[in-house]
Amino acid sequence: MIRRAAVLPVLLSLLALGAAHPVIAQGGALAQGTEALRTGRYDDAVRLLRAATTSGGPADRTRAVRGLARALAVTGRHDDALAALDRAVAADIPAAEVGTTRGRILRAVGRDADAERAFDAAVDGGASDVVEARLERALLWWDRGERDRAAAALDGFIDLYNQGRARTAAELTAVGTAVRRLGVREPDLFHDAVRAYDEAIAADPGAVEPRIRMAELFLATYDGGEAQKLLTEALAIDPRRPDALLAMARAKRFEGSAEAAERVDQALEVNPRHAEALAFRGLLLIEAGDDAGAIEAAEAALEVNPRLIDALAVRGAARYLSGEERGHAADLAAARRLDPHAGRFLTTGAELAARRGRYQDAVALAERGVALDSVAWDAWSLLGMNQLRAGRIEDARRTLERAFAGDPFNVWTKNTLDLMDRLAGFVVRSTPRFRLVLHPDEADLLEPYVAAVAEEAYAALSERYGYRPVTPVRVEVYPSHADFSVRTMGMPGLGALGVAFGNVLAMDSPSARDVGGFHWGSTLWHEIAHAVTLGMTRHRVPRWLTEGISVREERRSRPGWGGGVGLDLLAAFRADRLLPLRDIDEGFIRPSYPGQVQVSYAHAGLLVELIERDHGTPAVRKLLEAYADGLSTEAALRRALGTGPDAVDDLLADHLRSRYAAALDAVEELAAEAGRRDTRDPEALAASARARPDDLAAQLAAGQALVRAGRGARAEPFLERARALFPDMTGPGSPDALLAEIRLAGGDTAGAAEALQRLTTRDETALAANLQLAAVLERSDPASAAAALDRAIHIHPFDPETHRRLAELAVALDRPQLEVRERRALVALRPVDRAGALYRLALAQRRAGDSAGARRSVMAALEIAPAFAEAQDLLLDLSGGDS
Repeated sequence: MIRRAAVLPVLLSLLALGAAHPVIAQGGALAQGTEALRTGRYDDAVRLLRAATTSGGPADRTRAVRGLARALAVTGRHDDALAALDRAVAADIPAAEVGTTRGRILRAVGRDADAERAFDAAVDGGASDVVEARLERALLWWDRGERDRAAAALDGFIDLYNQGRARTAAELTAVGTAVRRLGVREPDLFHDAVRAYDEAIAADPGAVEPRIRMAELFLATYDGGEAQKLLTEALAIDPRRPDALLAMARAKRFEGSAEAAERVDQALEVNPRHAEALAFRGLLLIEAGDDAGAIEAAEAALEVNPRLIDALAVRGAARYLSGEERGHAADLAAARRLDPHAGRFLTTGAELAARRGRYQDAVALAERGVALDSVAWDAWSLLGMNQLRAGRIEDARRTLERAFAGDPFNVWTKNTLDLMDRLAGFVVRSTPRFRLVLHPDEADLLEPYVAAVAEEAYAALSERYGYRPVTPVRVEVYPSHADFSVRTMGMPGLGALGVAFGNVLAMDSPSARDVGGFHWGSTLWHEIAHAVTLGMTRHRVPRWLTEGISVREERRSRPGWGGGVGLDLLAAFRADRLLPLRDIDEGFIRPSYPGQVQVSYAHAGLLVELIERDHGTPAVRKLLEAYADGLSTEAALRRALGTGPDAVDDLLADHLRSRYAAALDAVEELAAEAGRRDTRDPEALAASARARPDDLAAQLAAGQALVRAGRGARAEPFLERARALFPDMTGPGSPDALLAEIRLAGGDTAGAAEALQRLTTRDETALAANLQLAAVLERSDPASAAAALDRAIHIHPFDPETHRRLAELAVALDRPQLEVRERRALVALRPVDRAGALYRLALAQRRAGDSAGARRSVMAALEIAPAFAEAQDLLLDLSGGDS
């Protein structure tokens, strides 16, 4: 039973009372046409149902003409559909019997006044589909702002259900849609909507409509997984249904898949005049930075349906984001004339502003949206999440609590509130320009390292780009990747390592990933670079440039940080899968193949590097200034570089072909061999490699095979040649990794060190190689050994042995402050012998001239172990011999 304010008994016998799903006969034009319509064979449906309108009794002919009109309308032939209904009424079909169908078609083309009259005719005339007519009329009232009138009508569907008068799949679907709309005022009704849709599917297992409507409900609460299950079922029945394809496109957008665009294009192939699909295509274009294309798509939607607020919202958002504030205001005014409560116009703009990284704009638009529509719980949620992104923590909590009270089924809202409860237990440590928000279990260890990187990055990047982000910059470091993901997007599952919301940054702690899984130091530097470029451009910089600059800045931050050109980028280039500069943001937003996001980062970083090489570092700053002035990519490149995007694409292609010719020739073979054990004869491979000295794959295969066969000395020339052909190659089977292995085994520590130095300066996550390099150089070159250990700590700071080794090297190098840092880290790692760790910290502090700190540390040691004789002696010494 569906309830208003309290749970009433459910009429479980409803289906038994007659809601069996209709049986379609095998023969006859009406039966065949109905089945063709149900399964997406729309041309066949039109032909068969048109024939069926001229035979049989009035009831059959009514069903035939309704089906014919739907088949025509679903492919965008709205005028033909209305004409078919007119002919039927002119014959002998009562106008009331086609009123619901007529009204739906009229609404699809924005003729709402005519649609209302059609629904009235169906209701007043007691049409056989009067339940659907009542629903459509109430929805029309709601959509034009008459919410109390609409709610009263929708409330009647609860009685309809509870009295057992909703029997067919169509009627049960109507009940589900009615109570779903009422759910904005009473969220428990969402459960009842799901129940009604489930019963509709049980009543007619072949029905597509209830599956689509229930999927839309799940999408509204950000449950994309359940939505996709339902839509997969719907599309298995009717693979061409535009509404199902559009809903699937929305679901795919929810998960950031390139399939979103593919699905909406499929919908438009079936119905080129599907106004909602055209508007959604515009929304996708805005996310990719194509505001002009979005406006064109929205205007195409408005040509079909000039009353479609979703299309006005897309056009308005595109205008707002491109600086056309008057156009945005005009579109908002038009939307409010259609519905005074058109908060979704502003909510759409807020969501798209956030997708483009303009979080303050998102807050401003969402605030205006909830002012127009106080029960738009998605707008409240969006407002709260963007307040959180903007660093307005307490405002965000209040807003999200209000959103959750209105819609407790929104998983983004719930997840974010749960995260904020956990975040309240973090500790805050301050530096001159940062507020570091750290988990209490990690704060003492991470603070000195995070603070040093953050302050160094701020100083270097501010000087380079002439912009100082507003301070304090907030940095949140999460030991749970799921928490970081929720902080970023409201849901677990994000693949990124860090995110910048402006002067609020969030990132994974190194403990959130597998040991050696990422370089937390370069990740933090990367995000601080975003704080600079976002702030400098007022968040107008496109994704490719802000990411490209951040990648570039990683590489020049410290030796061994950042990555180089890898095989994944070269493979994408060779396969013609690198997107042109005009479309490169799509690779970040909606990747179309595995690994495309990582390829896009490398692609963008290389573009910035080449722009600097050919036009100088100031050119990148000029490019940022052009975006800050609101210029398009084409115009910004013309102003800053004197060239266009095609020329920049050509620059990249020429560079890759000239510098990486050997790797490009071998990339397909190397990819095919990756992870597969080569069983070919090593000597045969060696002979082949000698005959083909410029074949990277041949050189590498010979070297690897000879190493596996235990013939390291024989392998070296091939590995050296492979390294010369592709110096940037890294990883366990790379030339330098194997050369280091061979030389260590042969006692050639100098040669091993040379290979490990090359490897660790090109592979920022080479944790084992850095530790190995430090061991090799510890006696011969302690400074380089210390540098290798420092690199290792910025990959994985939780290994006590690494800190111990670096502390001892610091003593040998007479670097007392470094020793203090490492001794503090050892204390923070909670050793079993904590008193001993504190004592050694006190010794380091004394060597560094910090007598007060040394006294505090040694006293802490004595609190743990009062009989610790060496600590007692040190305390006496620090106290000048006084007892």
